[in-house]
Amino acid sequence: MKDIRIGFIGLGCRGYGLLSYVVLKQGEQVVAVCDSYEDRAEEGARAVEAQGQARPAVYLDYKDVIRDERVNTIIIATAWESHVEIAVEAMYAGKAVAMEVGGAYELRQCHELVEAYEKTGTPFMFLENCCFGRREMMVLNMVEKGAFGEVVHCAGGYHHDLRDEIAFGKENRHYRLRNYLSRNCENYPTHDLGPIAKVLNINHGNRMLTLASTASKAAGLRDFIREQKSDDAALMNSTFVQGDVVTTVIKCARGETIVLTLDTTLPRYYSRNFTVRGTKAMYEETTDSVFLDRKEDKAHDFDWRENCIGNAKTYEEEYDHPVWKKYIEEGVRGGHDGMDWLEFEIFFRNLREDIPMPVDVYDAASWMAVTALSEMSIARGGAVVDVPDFTNGKWHMM
Repeated sequence: MKDIRIGFIGLGCRGYGLLSYVVLKQGEQVVAVCDSYEDRAEEGARAVEAQGQARPAVYLDYKDVIRDERVNTIIIATAWESHVEIAVEAMYAGKAVAMEVGGAYELRQCHELVEAYEKTGTPFMFLENCCFGRREMMVLNMVEKGAFGEVVHCAGGYHHDLRDEIAFGKENRHYRLRNYLSRNCENYPTHDLGPIAKVLNINHGNRMLTLASTASKAAGLRDFIREQKSDDAALMNSTFVQGDVVTTVIKCARGETIVLTLDTTLPRYYSRNFTVRGTKAMYEETTDSVFLDRKEDKAHDFDWRENCIGNAKTYEEEYDHPVWKKYIEEGVRGGHDGMDWLEFEIFFRNLREDIPMPVDVYDAASWMAVTALSEMSIARGGAVVDVPDFTNGKWHMM
């Protein structure tokens, strides 16, 4: 596809940021914008015009974007609930799709996503930006070069204090509030799971077999609202279903284990806790440290914090991923330390050159399924549930 003409759907905080500071800055043509809130849609149109492009069509219904014959590429940055619905309709209409992250509400959605892709062959990319993070890609490169030996265990988390965003969801028109009031699950698994799945070759010679999740009680938002929003009678009398900390354990076909943690309603610093453990090395994002099975690292075993915290930088010259070495030479741009820019640059390039997407529909289905599966497991007291094989056995060969 040489002539990319974008319909951008969803212009809340995330969507507007991607449109204004990534997609348009990369010089891509946006011919339609859409949001269910008219003011947001109009703001998106002004952003397009500010970049010197013609005023795009402005829609309040995503179906109008899909029907627009000028549009051949759909970018979805709406509330979680509508991601799959829009993506499926767009693929059946022959529009290429880039879909923002979020968890599935039912396993059926994941199957529908895969089915739409397999029936249409429409290009699809799941916009998990953390797969393009510098450290995540450096560790992936180290694993592929054998520096970690055999990988045995990985961990990750979405550790992000979102109490303010959730509590003021009505004022900010943000979807997280209604989700935290009504669901108890690992609701945002892909920032942590995505890079781990790449390290473990999920869907490419390996797959997730089983999952078990547990959730703590829900107290963080209750106390926050009492202290910060006591004038909101409705919220003061609401009971949040979403547990403050959700822990999910996954077993893989090759024997590896994964631990994911959702932690968004208690006070804390931000972290994705990306951790990889192998027979020859370990990496942990919290301290940004690499430990190799060699004498010089073992010598610091008992004074690790003094001598080795933050030492991952010393491995950049040898192990930075080739994609990032090139990116640094050209100049890192865009949000989230450059991850957003890089993922869209790759999406548009692959779309133009008809190259398979690096984060595909099978990745989207299997990673998003964790949300629906965790909800089942928590409801059953932490029961082990099976993870479906969305590749229908092709993971052996992909």
